[in-house]
Amino acid sequence: MSQTNRPERVRLKSIFHPSDFSAASEVAFAHALKVALVAGTKLALLHVEASPSANWQDFPAVRDTLERWKLLPKGSPRSAVGQLGIDVEKVILSSKDPVKGCLGFLKKCPVDLIVLAVRQHEGRMRWLQKSVGKTIARRAGQMTLFIPHGVDGFVSRQDGSVSLRSILIPVTSEPRPQPSVEAAARLICNLQLPAGIVTLLHVGTAAEAPSVKLPEHTDWTWNIVAKCGDIANTILETATKVSAGLIVMTTNGPDGFLDGLRGTTSEHVLRKARCPVASLSVGSMLG
Repeated sequence: MSQTNRPERVRLKSIFHPSDFSAASEVAFAHALKVALVAGTKLALLHVEASPSANWQDFPAVRDTLERWKLLPKGSPRSAVGQLGIDVEKVILSSKDPVKGCLGFLKKCPVDLIVLAVRQHEGRMRWLQKSVGKTIARRAGQMTLFIPHGVDGFVSRQDGSVSLRSILIPVTSEPRPQPSVEAAARLICNLQLPAGIVTLLHVGTAAEAPSVKLPEHTDWTWNIVAKCGDIANTILETATKVSAGLIVMTTNGPDGFLDGLRGTTSEHVLRKARCPVASLSVGSMLG
C-alpha cells in the first residue's frame, strides 16, 4: 500500500436530519449536531406530522444541548447558536406520508449529508423500505450516516464528546474502496480525533485484496486484514472484535448502497451492526 498526502477538510454546506421525536432520533440528532458544529454548516431538522399536533417544543432542544455540552452559557438567547458558526432550521410538514414530506423537502433543499435513525427488526428497517431509504439516500448524493436504534454511536448526548477510536472499512475491488479510506481520514482530521485504529477488511485471500493508498499524518494506525468466510458475518464479527465505532462502506453511484441493501451483504451488515454505518457514493465529493 502506498501513501497519500495529509487529508484536507471537506466543506459540508448542509446536513439533514429527519426526526420522529423518538429516543433513537435523539441519538441521530446528537451526531448531526456535532458534525454541523465541526463543519460550521447548516443543519435542517425535519418532522412530518399527519395532524397539526406537533410543535416546535417537540424538536430536540438545540440550545439546551449546546448548553449541556458547555458550548453556550445557561440561558443563552437563540441568536447565540449562530455565533458557534452553525445555522439550524426546524421544519414541520403536514402530510400523511412522511416519506413524501422528506422527499419534497430534499427536492427543494439538496443536502450533502443525511443522518438517519434506522430500525433493525424482522426484515424491515424503517428508513430502508424500498420507497424510503433508496430515494432519501439518492437525494443526499454524497453520504448517509445510519444510526441503528439502540446504538449510542460515537457522539455523547450528554456532553458532545466523540469516542471514536476504531473504524472498520470493508474493501473490495468493486466498488473501489478509496473514497471510504479518504472519507475516514478526513473525519479523523476534522474531528481532531486522538490516535486510534482503522481496519481495512478484505473478505477473501490476501492476494485478492485491492490496492489502497493510505493517508499520512493522521496519528492513526491503518491495518489491512484478509479473512475468509461469509462476507456479511465476517464483517460483523470483525466489527465486534475490533470494537468498531463506525463502519464506512463505499457504494457504486448515488443508488448503489440502497439498491444493494435488499437481501444482500450490505443489508445484513446494516441490519445487525451495533455501531453507526456510513454509506459513501463513489463519485461523491468525499471520494
